[in-house]
Amino acid sequence: MSNVDFVVTAETRSDMGKGASRRLRREGKMPGVIYGAHKDATAVSLDHNEMMKHLKHEAFYSHVLTIKLDGKVEQAVLKDLQRHPAKPVLLHADFQRVSASERLRMHVPLHFVGDDVSPAVKVGGGMIFHAMTEVEISCLPKDLPEYIEVDVSAMELGQSLHLSELKLPKGVELTALTHGSDLPVAAAQAGRTAAAEEGAAAAEGEETAG
Repeated sequence: MSNVDFVVTAETRSDMGKGASRRLRREGKMPGVIYGAHKDATAVSLDHNEMMKHLKHEAFYSHVLTIKLDGKVEQAVLKDLQRHPAKPVLLHADFQRVSASERLRMHVPLHFVGDDVSPAVKVGGGMIFHAMTEVEISCLPKDLPEYIEVDVSAMELGQSLHLSELKLPKGVELTALTHGSDLPVAAAQAGRTAAAEEGAAAAEGEETAG
């Protein structure tokens, strides 16, 4: 996990509506809102290019960010982002303030390791199917991980790896498990080569039996 500190520059804005948003975009800015931590929601304007640069880093999406709002500093996480459907343009960003004593619910990415060395791939000629790319977690801001590593290096053909088998950082819970939903994260499946060999062997067995 890296110790990157992302700083987002923001200014309070009072003009609302589509016309105001268009004006902001002409100035190289974009609208956003900061809410939460038992404070009123604040409409803000953000530097569009600064946000585009931040968003190139995967960690930005699952990181406690420093928001410099009118010169004052707040801690927040990115909760929602609206992009233009056809152009590389950001339309709106939602940030949620964080409180050191209140648990956050966030989606964090899964990083799979060991696919190529697993018995399923190396010996069985199969493949590891990734059933999820991210999970929702609950934790205090200080415990927020940038990602969760999924080690599939020991998986054999036919095996599945479930949420309950993930190694979680200290203080982190999976919200799906608290709701009793232990879903598969990865499955080791026969690849085309392995499946073809199995089919050929089965057919040969039938011929011998016949």
